[in-house]
Amino acid sequence: MSILMDRAAAIRIGGRRWLKRYQPNESQHLFGLTLVVGVVCGLAAVAFHLSIRALEALFIDRALRTPGTSGVIWTVLSPTVGGLLGGAILTWVVPDARGSGIPQVKQAFATEGGRVRFRDAVGKFVVAALQIGSGASLGREGPTVHICAGVASSLARATALPPRSMRRLTPVGVAAGIAAAFNAPIAAVTFTIEEIVGTLDNTVLSGVVVAAALAAVIERGVLGVHPVIEVDQPYGLDHASSLIVYALLGIAAAVVSVAFTDGLLKLRLWFRSLRVVPQWAQPALGGLVTGLLAVLVLRGLGNTGVTGGGYETLGQALAGELGVRTLVVLCVVKLIATVFSYSSGGAGGIFAPALFMGAMLGGAFGYLDVALLDHEVQQHGAFALVGMGAVFAGVIRAPITSVLIIFEMTGGYGLVLPLMLANMTSYAIARKWRPTPIYEALLEQDDIFLPHTVVRAHPLDHLTAGDAMTADVVCLSSRRTVAEAIAELGSRSFAVAPVRDANGAVLGVVSLAELRDVAAPSRAAVTTLMKTAHTIGADEPLLRAVVRMDDLGVRQLLVVGERSETRLIGILAMSDVARAYARAAPPAKAAAPKMRQSSPASFIEHLMAKAVEVPGPTKLPELMAQIQRSGAECLIVRMADRYGVLLREHIDEFAHDEDLAKMLIAADLARPAPCVDAGADLRGLARAMTAGNANAVIVVDSDHGTPLGVVMRPTLGESLLEWFAEHGPAGAVRMARINDQPDGEPHKG
Repeated sequence: MSILMDRAAAIRIGGRRWLKRYQPNESQHLFGLTLVVGVVCGLAAVAFHLSIRALEALFIDRALRTPGTSGVIWTVLSPTVGGLLGGAILTWVVPDARGSGIPQVKQAFATEGGRVRFRDAVGKFVVAALQIGSGASLGREGPTVHICAGVASSLARATALPPRSMRRLTPVGVAAGIAAAFNAPIAAVTFTIEEIVGTLDNTVLSGVVVAAALAAVIERGVLGVHPVIEVDQPYGLDHASSLIVYALLGIAAAVVSVAFTDGLLKLRLWFRSLRVVPQWAQPALGGLVTGLLAVLVLRGLGNTGVTGGGYETLGQALAGELGVRTLVVLCVVKLIATVFSYSSGGAGGIFAPALFMGAMLGGAFGYLDVALLDHEVQQHGAFALVGMGAVFAGVIRAPITSVLIIFEMTGGYGLVLPLMLANMTSYAIARKWRPTPIYEALLEQDDIFLPHTVVRAHPLDHLTAGDAMTADVVCLSSRRTVAEAIAELGSRSFAVAPVRDANGAVLGVVSLAELRDVAAPSRAAVTTLMKTAHTIGADEPLLRAVVRMDDLGVRQLLVVGERSETRLIGILAMSDVARAYARAAPPAKAAAPKMRQSSPASFIEHLMAKAVEVPGPTKLPELMAQIQRSGAECLIVRMADRYGVLLREHIDEFAHDEDLAKMLIAADLARPAPCVDAGADLRGLARAMTAGNANAVIVVDSDHGTPLGVVMRPTLGESLLEWFAEHGPAGAVRMARINDQPDGEPHKG
């Protein structure tokens, strides 16, 4: 019977190894998904754009063409009813689909591990198409980004892509969306790096480029090979003296950009405080204002550019076909209409309106150039084109993209110098006046604050693998059985153990978790579970070890001697890296504990900080999201045989370091924390914290031993101070003993 059990175990183990051998690794999985995302997002973007065209032809275009009083009524009703229906859907079905979608994607990439709900992406498709198609003064580009990011995230989850790679796939969806929206793959790459990723991450860049190219190919194959905006004549810098007017255009673009963003943010707050009109009906107010403005401009100027993205009117401005009065009026009216359409709670973007306002402003400066310097009338269109990029740079705060996107959208490259001058002027002034970009300001209004990377020397720069490794390593003999290996390892917390042959040479490593999974066939050799042993030299930089772990998809490396590549001297786990980082990095500023009101019935409850329990394998981005969603002051980390505590400031230490953030889990960062019974008194808490050399104590249920909360050192110190005030100088000694203890270090993992 035991022989049959051993053979069954060997077959099962062999099957696992066969599946692992022929299953694509994580890098292959990610690259394959990148290709799929590029194609699927290109198709999704085309479908979205065609849906908007169909709805525009059905609603707002038909209303604008209707003569007489009926046309006025339908022009006002179309965006109003569209806003009413969209508001109802956004309130009761998909509340997270409001706005342009880019802030949501930025938040998902920064704090949610790249997860964008597919339900929100579908909701954005439906509501944005409905509102833009019915006449709201909003753009299609932001929603396209949200939709494509949702598609990428859904494909990642459907194919069980690991969380760390799922985050890399989000920018891939963003780039595909921008490329298909603007028919501008190069600008899509730069926008994704500037606005979403924030740094030039080589692990992300290749996927972004591939997806942007594929999405652009799909878009051009369906909608045709042509720029988004047709420019009949090539423009260039014909007169150097015009650079003065271009610089003035940059200053004016900064003023318009700040007026637009300030108006949008302030009106959004006003709508939130509005109680007379329910939230679901507020987008109808934005539609009503847009409809009334559209009627005024249509009757007064004979122009239809107020509604939607206004691409037709934009083309007229670039061709120099609009008068200066029309240009100025359209710039102001478009600003007001877009502010009301967005701030009232609609679903749509601000890319296209920003480009529209810029073209109108630039065209007006073209008239100024002709009047002051007696240049040719062709300057009207050239200034309109430069104005597009200048306002875009001031509003979106993506300076490189603001130059490239104009080139790709219009197919003209003759205005490089004026574009750079006006765009950088607008960007610099707008950033000086309003340091917070529009998308982050919108998130901050929702009490969401994104972590920012601070450029400084990396804490691990001067450390080697030997500095951080654990030297106390238990090595298993290749002759051991599974049961013998488990007995030899005992209760040690290491995840892997090296396996040596009779001569002491390392053959591989075995996972303690896998050993315990197959513990029943006690006669199975430990070598049947053995995996490749990955090594690193003790003198190699610790950062290189982190990169190597990431590339190999492992969490431990064997450390070998400096002079011998076979002499094993230690093991390096991610928890060792976390401890080294915590020792080397400057201490994070601890948040002040929140004291609860004391209750005579429960002494210990009023000392406990709000805590949430999480499993040990939880990834760092998920921990950040958990803290943000729950408002907890700390996390209780549940591991195999113990609990640990993870404070908010401990998470913040690593949140800004992308190299480590994608690798670390809760078990790596958890600080040791003794457990005390819920019935303990102040003296019992003090003794537990002092004996455990910890900065927190976990309070557990008396009957079941489950965690109830956490008492932190500062809170206990304040309670001891109160106790001292009542009991005299003897309390000072106990309080000093508690507060003078150093913080604990993370567990081994």
